[in-house]
Amino acid sequence: MLNRTSKQDLHFFSDAVVKKMGKFTLYYKPYSLVLNHVFTVASGSRSSTPVVLVALEYDGVVGYGEASMPFYLGESHETVLGFLAQVDLSSFSNPFLTEDILSYVDQLMLKNTAAKASIDIALHDLLGKLMQQPWYRIWGFNPENTPNTSFTIGIDKPDVIREKVKEAKPYKLLKVKLGLDSDKEMIETIREVTDAPICVDVNQGWKDRREALEMAHWLEERGVVFIEQPMPKERIDDNAWLTENSPLPTIADEAVQRLSDVPKASGVYSGINIKLMKCTGLREARAMVELARNYDLKVMLGCMTETSCAISAAAQLAPAVDWADLDGALLIGNDVYQGMWVDDGKIMLSDNPGIGVNFIKN
Repeated sequence: MLNRTSKQDLHFFSDAVVKKMGKFTLYYKPYSLVLNHVFTVASGSRSSTPVVLVALEYDGVVGYGEASMPFYLGESHETVLGFLAQVDLSSFSNPFLTEDILSYVDQLMLKNTAAKASIDIALHDLLGKLMQQPWYRIWGFNPENTPNTSFTIGIDKPDVIREKVKEAKPYKLLKVKLGLDSDKEMIETIREVTDAPICVDVNQGWKDRREALEMAHWLEERGVVFIEQPMPKERIDDNAWLTENSPLPTIADEAVQRLSDVPKASGVYSGINIKLMKCTGLREARAMVELARNYDLKVMLGCMTETSCAISAAAQLAPAVDWADLDGALLIGNDVYQGMWVDDGKIMLSDNPGIGVNFIKN
């Protein structure tokens, strides 16, 4: 028998904006995630990330969603709240009209991909609960096929780097942020502490393709397995040249946002990094996985700084990808959900329906 919503399920949203939309009710509220460490990448530093948490109710069942807005996405609390204020699902008779609902949401405004993802995630969670199945099972994925998740080490001073690496000991793959003059020092410092495999994320920080190739060879000798977004996304020829000559695979992140970008990555990168906040959510993310395979591209599943809500949503696709970087909730100190978890570095999925999250009991 389907469990209906209790008042406790929506207690967190007691101070939220509430929108009645025909058979649907939308709840949303701003929230700020506090990082355990100052997070530095090639483009800047931050100690918190704004998010908007969402609940979508239909027939007494509630699905949860989230929009996470790091500064480089161009979204904020104000833009997401403004977008959600425009959403009106009153013309839709039921949540199973997924294509119609999400097509409508996508065409409301240009961009605003994180805001759109919050509706997509909440709708998928709601549908999974109505069907009483987790999404990985609805899609036919084997939960035993999930990859390990990497754990991200931001740019920092050597003593802080060593401490971060020690904290990351349970993880089988480290993701290291590069893109500054300290790149070699970062890797050498980490190698003082661990011999675990590393992937590096340059965040477009390398500007010269020959120097980038030299770094790729240097990194390969030190146990690096791939390079994410090595050069500016606009430098298409340089990225393609690097990919052709590099001993390591290259993964497009900033260069691939949505489904229409996937074909453009073919011949330029070895693979793509899919993030729900970039591509508007699970509906498009799954289509991107399938299209990437058609182009023989590797697939990485990534995230922003997010609660376990958005992380657990993305994790439903984890059995279908080559690599995963779903550590966003592990980097914060004020998560409000519990969902997917990590066991000895491996992503673990629960049998809970939808995206598989519950509120953390206080």
